[in-house]
Amino acid sequence: MSTAAGPLTGIRVLDMTRVLAGPYCTMLLGDLGASVLKIEHPVRGDDTRSWGPPFAPYTRPIPQPPSSGLYSPPPSFPGESAYFLCVNRNKQSVAVDMQQEEGRRILVDLACKADVLVENYVPGKLAKYGLSYEDLRKVNPRLVYASITGYGSSGPYSGRPGYDVIIEAEAGLMHITGEKDGGPVKVGVAVTDILTGVHTQGAIMAALLARVQTGRGQHIDASLLHTQVAMLANIGANYLVGGREAQRWGTEHPSIAPYQVFPTKDGSVCLGAGNDHQFASLAKALGRPSLAHDPRFLTNKHRVANRQALVDIITRRFSNLTTTQVLGLLEGCGLPFGPVNNMEGTFGHPQVRDRGMVRVVEHPAVGPVRMVGPAVEYGGFRAGAGMRPPPMLGEHTEEVLRSVLGYGDEQVEAAVRRGGVRLYRYK
Repeated sequence: MSTAAGPLTGIRVLDMTRVLAGPYCTMLLGDLGASVLKIEHPVRGDDTRSWGPPFAPYTRPIPQPPSSGLYSPPPSFPGESAYFLCVNRNKQSVAVDMQQEEGRRILVDLACKADVLVENYVPGKLAKYGLSYEDLRKVNPRLVYASITGYGSSGPYSGRPGYDVIIEAEAGLMHITGEKDGGPVKVGVAVTDILTGVHTQGAIMAALLARVQTGRGQHIDASLLHTQVAMLANIGANYLVGGREAQRWGTEHPSIAPYQVFPTKDGSVCLGAGNDHQFASLAKALGRPSLAHDPRFLTNKHRVANRQALVDIITRRFSNLTTTQVLGLLEGCGLPFGPVNNMEGTFGHPQVRDRGMVRVVEHPAVGPVRMVGPAVEYGGFRAGAGMRPPPMLGEHTEEVLRSVLGYGDEQVEAAVRRGGVRLYRYK
């Protein structure tokens, strides 16, 4: 796999997002070669810098600032939080205070130099600072401006802040997640946030392609609510088309059997028989080939109608075997199956290891950091190749002022004196 420059090399992204959905989106752009400038509050930084434990502890001393007065002592954190590290690789951190006039001026200047701006403030917030899409397109009509909100830019709920778990509840996901006889539960990872980031990244790519034709940027309106409603997919269609209210199914599938998790003597195994041929293979692996000819289980329709009887048969067989024994029983039968792994099992998975899904980056204050790598590989290009570690707060402020905006010594000093930026030194 080549380590050639990524397809977004030369694209500059102004990242004015915090927490998860926005940073995940901009990280994906950075993985493809974009230059991502992460704008952070000069003292607090991204909210997730303090979200821990766990923190990766500092193993190397952080230099104290020189006595010139331009540089401030870096804010004190317990370490670099795992949460922050997971979505902020391949970015440069710029500590800008948009509450200050000088900070706002710097942000406008950076927007003039940017191809893409991504923000996740409540609608109307950035307009108060002259940083809305309408403001910035006047000075940079080619700017692709993506807004990520909880509920969208208009409508009765548009002014509300949005959080993944609330949207999971409000937009149907929590209603269909959990055991059949249990209460609603959230998904174990903030999937609505993450998929909003993925959708926004795709929209940005499309807008950049459209710009090639039109020469103009555009405003992208993404939201957690829109993402989650769209994610209902066939469950939403069942309601809209057939008037069928959804319910919780645990790991079972409402339209296929068997298609779920089964307990073993020391763990669990998930399998799915999506057609009659696969079920016949399963029956043979179970040592019960006659099940494929049993009138109760002849077709998927019959198996769904007699689901509990079939589940009981498989459960009795598997519960007397270890997970390893069940996996051996099913190996080579042509049936989709796998163990229910914890994190240790996931990152020790032979395919995960072989495909290089864990990358190691060298962090200036933490040392080597293991990170989950990009999800997609490209012919001729390895996403995230030459991966840069997630930045320290304000690590690149001076570099960006000089290299992107062309500031000299006097301009850098003036920006600091006026309160627009803070400078930290980590080397």
